[in-house]
Amino acid sequence: MAGILYLVATPIGNDDDITVRALSVLKNADVVVYEERKEGHRLLARYNIPEKLVESLNEHNEAAATFHIIEHLKAGKNVALISDAGTPVFSDPGQLLVQKAVENQIKIVPIPGASSLLPALTVCGFPIDRFLFYGFPSPKSNRRIAELRQLRNERRTMVFMDAPYRLAPLLKDIAEIFGEVRRVCVAFNLTMPDEQIFRGTALELYRQAEKKNLKGEFVVIVEGTTHR
Repeated sequence: MAGILYLVATPIGNDDDITVRALSVLKNADVVVYEERKEGHRLLARYNIPEKLVESLNEHNEAAATFHIIEHLKAGKNVALISDAGTPVFSDPGQLLVQKAVENQIKIVPIPGASSLLPALTVCGFPIDRFLFYGFPSPKSNRRIAELRQLRNERRTMVFMDAPYRLAPLLKDIAEIFGEVRRVCVAFNLTMPDEQIFRGTALELYRQAEKKNLKGEFVVIVEGTTHR
């Protein structure tokens, strides 16, 4: 009988955000799959979870690692997949593993928990009955600008993520493409001691990010266009 693949959400900054259910699954899993071994080891040590059989799955080894993890599952071992922070598979490696588990009729159980997406949406102040999650735009400036141009007339609230050091360039491009008065909310370092919520126009927040040299985990929420 095949094992179960658990997709375990872990804290995005504040260690107190781990769930009781997540701790139970991690303690009882036969195999824990890290994104990066250093972060995975730190997390298990933080909650006094004994070391066990581990695998790593990241953007560099996803295909090979997926094969090994599926073999563990076929052998009847229960596997817990975690990312460096937050919900695995969502904007993180693991999609191929989920696809292969589905193909092999392996049971998949999501263990919900911390996420940056919903907290950022709930504090932005824009309509969120419908929204567009765009995720990570291209790291290349010309391509990122082209992507934003395609969204200029989007009426739904839009959600963007990016690497910590690209906050200012992303806000600059949003101001240039969407207009200097388009309202934006930046949820910065959510759940951490220095958590901040910045609200204003794209241009105002770009200048603020430049002045303060803001670098950290962030979610950018952009108001949809009000023009018909």
